[in-house]
Amino acid sequence: MSQKTLLFWFFIILKFGLHCIIISPEYDLQRDEYLHLDQAKHLAWGYLSVPPFTSWTSYIILLLGNSEFWVKFFPALYGVLTMAVIWKTIEALGGGLFSLVLGATAITFSVLLRINMLYQPNSADILAWTLIYYGVFQYLRTEQNKWLYIAAVALGFGFLNKYNVVFLLAGLAPALLLAGKGKIFLNKHLYFAALLTLLIILPNLIWQYQNGFPVLFHMKLLSKTQLVHVNRADFLKEQILFFFSSLFVMLTAFTAFFTYEPFKKYRMFFLSFLITLALFTFMRAKGYYAIGLYPIFMAFGAVYLESLFVRKLMWLRIASVLVVLILFVPIFNVAFPVKSPDEIARNPEAYMKLGLLRWEDGKNHTLPQDFADMLGWKELAKKVDEEYSKIGDKKHTLVLCDNYGQAGAINYYSKFKNIGAVTVNADYINWFPLDEEIVNVILIQNADDDDPDRNKEKPLFQQVRRIGKIEAPYAREFGTSIYSLTGAKVSINEILKGDIEEARWK
Repeated sequence: MSQKTLLFWFFIILKFGLHCIIISPEYDLQRDEYLHLDQAKHLAWGYLSVPPFTSWTSYIILLLGNSEFWVKFFPALYGVLTMAVIWKTIEALGGGLFSLVLGATAITFSVLLRINMLYQPNSADILAWTLIYYGVFQYLRTEQNKWLYIAAVALGFGFLNKYNVVFLLAGLAPALLLAGKGKIFLNKHLYFAALLTLLIILPNLIWQYQNGFPVLFHMKLLSKTQLVHVNRADFLKEQILFFFSSLFVMLTAFTAFFTYEPFKKYRMFFLSFLITLALFTFMRAKGYYAIGLYPIFMAFGAVYLESLFVRKLMWLRIASVLVVLILFVPIFNVAFPVKSPDEIARNPEAYMKLGLLRWEDGKNHTLPQDFADMLGWKELAKKVDEEYSKIGDKKHTLVLCDNYGQAGAINYYSKFKNIGAVTVNADYINWFPLDEEIVNVILIQNADDDDPDRNKEKPLFQQVRRIGKIEAPYAREFGTSIYSLTGAKVSINEILKGDIEEARWK
C-alpha cells in the first residue's frame, strides 16, 4: 500500500473518529433531523421543506435500523466524500504528499466538521457543489466531454438535495464568459449534459407544479421570518470564520490564479466565487449557504504552497499544517456541543464574541440555537408515551403537535412505533390520518401559546387535562406543555381538515 493510500485512509478514519467525540451525551438529535427521518415513511418526489434526496438517505437509515449511529454516519460520510474529491483535485493538479496532507487537514478541521455533525441536507449540498466544481475543473484541464456529464449528474442530484445549488450556476456561467472560457458554450455536449440534468430533476419539477410550487412559498416565508434578521456584515464575517484556521490556504489560492502560470486558466473559479458570494450577500442569505464555495480552493492553495515551500523553506510545510491544527483548537471548543449545557451557560463569553448565541430571531440566547434544538426531545417523548399507554382506544387517538420538531421527536423516540404524531406544520400537513375517526388527542403546545387553559378545546371534549411540560431548562422547547383531551363530542376530523386546508393555502 502506497504512502498516499495510507494517508488517505488515515484521514478517513480521523474524520469518522472526530464525529464520535464532538457531541456530548447530554444532547439528543437536532430538531430538523427528526423531520428528515420521518420523510422515509412518506417517500415522494418532493416535500414542502426540502427536495427528495434527503428522504432517500433517511429510507436507507430506516432499513438499517434507524439508530442514532446511522443518523450521524451519513452526514459524516458525505464529509469524507467531499474530502476525497479535494484529494483527487490535488492529485490532478500534480500535488505531492505535502499538498495532500495540507488540503485534507484544511478540509477536516474546518466548518465542515460542524456541518457534518447534523443530519441535514447541508452535508450533501457541499459535496454536490464540490463535485460540480471538480467536473468543471477536469473539463478545463482535459477538455474531455465526460466531465461535463459528471458535473451534470452532480448538479441534478444537488438540485434534488437543495435548491440553492442554482446560485452556483448563477456565478459559474458569467465567470466562464468573463474568464475567456466562452468556447464551452459552443460545445454541443454542454447542452446534452444540461438535458441530462433536466431529466434527473424533472420528477421534482413535476411534483412542484402539481403542488402549486411550495418552494416559492417556502422561500417567501424564509425571507420574512429568518433572512430579514440576517445582517450582511455578519454574513461576511461568518465567511471568514468558516475556514479560519486554513484561511491562508484559501487566500494563497486566490493569489495563485493571477501569479502562478499553471493556475491562470482556472481563474474563473475565483470570479465565480465573487459573483456567487455577492448574490448571497445581496439576498441576505444565511452564512452557511455559501460554504460549498470554499473546498475547491483548498486544493489550489495547498498545491501552490507546495511549489513555494521548497529547499530552505521546507520547514514551512510542517508549520503550515500545525497552524491549521493550532488555530482550530479554540474554534473546536465553542463550535461543537462538547460541553454540557450547564457549562456553556456558566461561561458564555466565547460564544457571545463569535455571535453563536444569536438565533434566527435576531436575539441572543443562553445556548447556540443548534445546541438548544438538541435538548428536551427524549423527555417529551417519554411523557407522551406515559399518557399514550394509559389510553385504551389507541386506534382513535391522535398525537397533535405544535411544530415538526415535536412530532418528529415523538415518532423517533416513542416506544410505540405506530404512534404517528403529526402537526399542522411543514410536511406533516400531508400526513394526517384523516381517514380514521379521532376521539382522543394528546396535544403538545409551545410555551408561548395564548390559551394555556385550553378553553378552545374544552367544549369539544369530555375531559381536558394538562399532564406535563418540558422541564429541560436550556431546551428551545422549555415550557412546552402536554395535554390529554379525551372523549371528543364533535367530529375532530372535520375541524382538523379545515386547519390543514388553511395551512396548505397559506
